[in-house]
Amino acid sequence: MKDARQKDEKNEVKRPRKKKKVIIEETDVKEMKKEEQKLENDSMDLEPREIIVEKQVGFNLIEVVLIMIITLLFGGLIGAIITYTVKEKQDANVVEQVPTDLQEFVDVYETIQEEYYEGVDKSALLDAGIKGMIDYLGDPYSNYLSDDETTAFNQKLNGTYIGIGAEVTKYADGRIEFSNPFPNSSAANAGILPGDVLLKIDGKEVSDLQLNDIAKLLKGDENTTVEVTYAHDGVEKTVTLTRSKVEIPSVHSDIVIKNEQKIGVITIDVFALNTYSQFEQALLELEKEQIESLVIDVRNNSGGHLDVVTKIASLFLEKGKIVYQLETKGVKEPIYAEGSNIHRTYPIAVVINHDSASASEILAAALQESYGATVVGVPSYGKGTVQRAQQLSSGATIKYTIQQWLTPNGNSVNEIGVTPDENVEQGEEYLQEATVENDTQLQKAFDVVSKK
Repeated sequence: MKDARQKDEKNEVKRPRKKKKVIIEETDVKEMKKEEQKLENDSMDLEPREIIVEKQVGFNLIEVVLIMIITLLFGGLIGAIITYTVKEKQDANVVEQVPTDLQEFVDVYETIQEEYYEGVDKSALLDAGIKGMIDYLGDPYSNYLSDDETTAFNQKLNGTYIGIGAEVTKYADGRIEFSNPFPNSSAANAGILPGDVLLKIDGKEVSDLQLNDIAKLLKGDENTTVEVTYAHDGVEKTVTLTRSKVEIPSVHSDIVIKNEQKIGVITIDVFALNTYSQFEQALLELEKEQIESLVIDVRNNSGGHLDVVTKIASLFLEKGKIVYQLETKGVKEPIYAEGSNIHRTYPIAVVINHDSASASEILAAALQESYGATVVGVPSYGKGTVQRAQQLSSGATIKYTIQQWLTPNGNSVNEIGVTPDENVEQGEEYLQEATVENDTQLQKAFDVVSKK
């Protein structure tokens, strides 16, 4: 599998963010959600790269086994497993033996518990068994997520979480800094700024802790408090912060002037539940400024909710235009745009890179084939399948592939990616220190839309 894996010419649009280890306090990852026991394929589609991992999106024997295991988990200790199920019918009790394959699983489980020379964590053992079945599929997008990974994954897809509202970055020298306090969050309201150094949480020094451990210390229920000690310009401060619901920004916008034209720029970090509302608001604000064209940047965006990308595409596509197609066992189902009360015809460019995956690819292909947008950059990741997620009673989640998605014209991008109309590699200068001025992909997108 592949690695998981910007206002005018005088002023910079927001600087492209350098890749670094960032964590939101409540998460052990890069952020999202799951408000249901089951997330359907059109609800989420992230790359597995995105979870600590940083992802996707009748019953066969493996599914039967998993369902039986899930049932056992609901029933309590696995040591209490019974090997027969009883079904009541109108006039008789029918006893059915558990399938032989499942019985063998149970036998092995019980043997290890009872006879292995060292003590065995029952939960960890069961987790390993389930993970093994998922790994057997040999599908990079079918995977097993632990309870902690599930929490982080779900928070990212939700776009909200409970916390103090700040990102934390740990550097190679051990320094831990606040990098991005969110507006109106507890952290921001307390005066914490980017670059402030985190020293202690509830009196506990954090310099030797891993990010996941720091995240766990900052976790908590809504309206609970946590004491944070930090240094600002060398001056140590201690504040008591109240954990609250924080909305994670996933959309950023700006305006640039290129070739005497006003160009709107919208960057989408992830297709979370709240991304559509953020995108629509940003777009309307840009249009109030009378932009003449638009650049949508989905570089390094690994995907998200498919219904969200459909809604975003519908802001530009006429009702009845195809956004993408779903193929199940050879049967294709077109997903159509819902349309918009605003008829938009201005030039659009979509910027992609090798880490643009899944829903990002869907948006790029939809606007490319159904709107006539120009795609700029390098071929995208090539994640052309859709997964279903099933959360187990333990809090863990299994994800497995159920469909393939195709472009409006019926083209597969799986392991291929979306092909840009303008193939542009980043130069060495950008890789050393990224700015809008030396961002060759973005500059090319500006040129394309300003000349149409």
